[in-house]
Amino acid sequence: MLLGLVIMYAIGPQRANVLNQAYGTDTYTATYFVVKQAVSLLLAGVAFTVMASLPFGLVKKHASTLLLIGLGLCVLLFVTGNLLHISSIAQCSLGACRWFEFGSLGSFQPAEFLKFGLLMYMAVFLGIRSNQGKLNDLTSTIYPMLAVTLLGLFFVVIVQKDLGTGVALASIAFSILLVSGISTRIMLKIVLGALAVGILAIVIAPHRIERVTTFLQGESAVTGSSSSDDANYHIKNAMIALGTGGIFGLGIGNSVQATGYLPEAINDSVFAILGEIFGFIGVVAILVAFGALLMRLLHIIDYSSDITMKLAVAGIWGWLASHIVLNVASMVGIFPLTGITLPLLSFGGTSMLFIAGALGMAFQISRYTLHQLSPVKETNGNEATLRRRGIGGSRYSGRRRYQ
Repeated sequence: MLLGLVIMYAIGPQRANVLNQAYGTDTYTATYFVVKQAVSLLLAGVAFTVMASLPFGLVKKHASTLLLIGLGLCVLLFVTGNLLHISSIAQCSLGACRWFEFGSLGSFQPAEFLKFGLLMYMAVFLGIRSNQGKLNDLTSTIYPMLAVTLLGLFFVVIVQKDLGTGVALASIAFSILLVSGISTRIMLKIVLGALAVGILAIVIAPHRIERVTTFLQGESAVTGSSSSDDANYHIKNAMIALGTGGIFGLGIGNSVQATGYLPEAINDSVFAILGEIFGFIGVVAILVAFGALLMRLLHIIDYSSDITMKLAVAGIWGWLASHIVLNVASMVGIFPLTGITLPLLSFGGTSMLFIAGALGMAFQISRYTLHQLSPVKETNGNEATLRRRGIGGSRYSGRRRYQ
């Protein structure tokens, strides 16, 4: 988060100059973005501290309420933005309404609240069904869980036209299901269904088809001639930024792409700017730090004895991992471009706030982990094993591995 603040300090004045020229205003000062990022960092620190101190049982108790609030905010955004067109409340861009506008206080993206609400609801719901022995029951478990997930995806992907956030939402659900120990046959059907829904979401949106077509063109999309209006403009300049950075980077304050060439340089494209400034060595160090954080979350999953806690951390892992993989993969050209932030580094207060809060909850859960791998039991009733995937089983006197 501190590195993200340094980046905003370095490229914020360039971004402010670009926006002032584009809109013919002097609203954006040289310190505009670094100040807003600093405020977001402080709020995220508060969110982490609160969630790290708040008893998990209290959050667990209100899981359904959190999901309903997230869905309610998405409905309110749709009504105020798409139906009533109240620009003072709903912030809309390119036909999509994704934020509530609060003037000088900034904006709020309800999809981030929905992620947290769905995460908690699924963790608690599947935890209860697991303890009841009904994890693979279609009527009482699978169908209700799929209905809630599809409802969330409808608001995010169809109404808000945000496939990147939709993928993150699906990743949260997939990670929780994978760790829950649901049967392989049901899991395979869910994955195939999710792929079908994803393909449908791409086919019905012309701009998504254009992104996929550009991606499938491969190297020719990057090296070919294009104007600023061409579909390959974004990925082409991202590649230029990463290539220009070389091994050690151009250094802080020397970014060229941030002066207006690379779209969304302070949020969705910040990884390319990091590559330009810090070079290959710098971005590898950043990825190693992210990898260490993800491995720590897996460690918490392994050593949690409570199934609901285990599933909650699994959802946080899927949330964080999906953002990292999608953002980095799209910037290096191995995945179609999608608008999704790089966690804790991109400009944007709502994403940082909720990810920090989720990590705070994982930190709080880590206080209740065991000093040995918690045994889990296969859903077919076989003897408990030490696998990460599976529902929590009773203790046994067999051999265990220790930390």
